[in-house]
Amino acid sequence: MRVAVGSDHAGFVLKSHLASQLAAWGYEVVDLGTDSPDVSVDYPDFAAAVGRAVAGGAADLGVAVCGSGIGVAIAANKVPGVRAATVHDVTSAHLAREHNHANVACFGARLVGPAVAEEALRAWLEATPEGGRHERRVDKIASLEGTSTGEERRGVTL
Repeated sequence: MRVAVGSDHAGFVLKSHLASQLAAWGYEVVDLGTDSPDVSVDYPDFAAAVGRAVAGGAADLGVAVCGSGIGVAIAANKVPGVRAATVHDVTSAHLAREHNHANVACFGARLVGPAVAEEALRAWLEATPEGGRHERRVDKIASLEGTSTGEERRGVTL
């Protein structure tokens, strides 16, 4: 399985740690940068690269890291076909994959240490997206792509 990884400068150290773990676990890692914690870069560029790799089929799953994990999740979710979730622990990680079918896991390097992030990443990778009510809900999320708010579908004008 191929996993794309990317981060801004704030997430570089954690991204590098997680990429090493992925390789040790037998995953093929596609590192999309950044390449240094010393040069300030913009997280949307790297989150979008991860998202495009996943949505385009160059990677099966993605991992994005910034200071909080929130910015990369917002940016990655702008790519159609991406379901990025910020995860903080094992529980949020496996629920993101099982219930929300997240295909990009996002981490906040300033909020989650390497050991917790590693455990969460493993839980996320080992979880299986569930069908049933979860699939129905994921389908509804997918139907929102391409609309500004999704409210148009219910006849609500904002």
